[in-house]
Amino acid sequence: MPNTHVRMPEHARQQAVSPASKRSGKRIQSAFSLLLCATLLALIYTSSARPAQAQHADVLVFAAASLKTALDEINAQWHERTGKQAAISYAASSSLAKQIELGAPADVFISADEDWMNYLAERKLLKPETRSDLVGNRLVLISSKGADLHVNIAPGFPLLSLLGQGRLAMANTDAVPAGRYGRAALQALGVWESVKGRIAQAENVRAALLMVSRGEAPLGIVYESDAASDPNVSRLGTFPENTHPRIAYPIAVTASSKKPAAGAFVDMLKTPEARIVFEKQGFTSPN
Repeated sequence: MPNTHVRMPEHARQQAVSPASKRSGKRIQSAFSLLLCATLLALIYTSSARPAQAQHADVLVFAAASLKTALDEINAQWHERTGKQAAISYAASSSLAKQIELGAPADVFISADEDWMNYLAERKLLKPETRSDLVGNRLVLISSKGADLHVNIAPGFPLLSLLGQGRLAMANTDAVPAGRYGRAALQALGVWESVKGRIAQAENVRAALLMVSRGEAPLGIVYESDAASDPNVSRLGTFPENTHPRIAYPIAVTASSKKPAAGAFVDMLKTPEARIVFEKQGFTSPN
């Protein structure tokens, strides 16, 4: 008898797959996608923290971009004194918190505001007993070096006219701490509505700083520590502290960390020697 191949109708094949099987497949696909995301993030951000160092690091730190100059110097001192080394990945606090939530293997998280640290705390992703405020900062208006501008930052100050035909460089005003602080300050001073359509939004505060440093934007709002780190910008004025939420940088060890060096690195950041570096870079003591 010849072989006979019977082809099921399309609708019958679809019916043969039960709703339960479909749901199970979707769950597996979703779980796989999350695992893949976490794995990719781990690879990407370990790589961004200097590949050779990350591979042999004693601790992996996720830190707000504005901390880079100070933390790099303190990390070098820690390595010189103890032989230990941290691999540090810098980005916007919002981005780093989301990566930790997805499983990125950070041991220590330093945020530029309390909101994103609270975000991880609410999800039980931190060791609560390790949390404290590390440093504070101030919010400043900057221009490219040599710009002939005089500014008195006060209610109703003429920010729009100071911009000319250019844009105001800021970190993302919806998610990044520096951007949210800046928007709050401009709203409190009554000038946000006049400039909100002229904002050049950057992924983090160091990217906003770079736009002004390169002359891509005439003015920008950054932290005082950022302005101090770049010789190609000038600080035009400081925003009054009562115009924006308190600027604090909380630090904590992540719940998933198993590295003893994580606590040692946090302790190092609180020493008098580290405090000197932070203050030199424009940071303040936490209030």
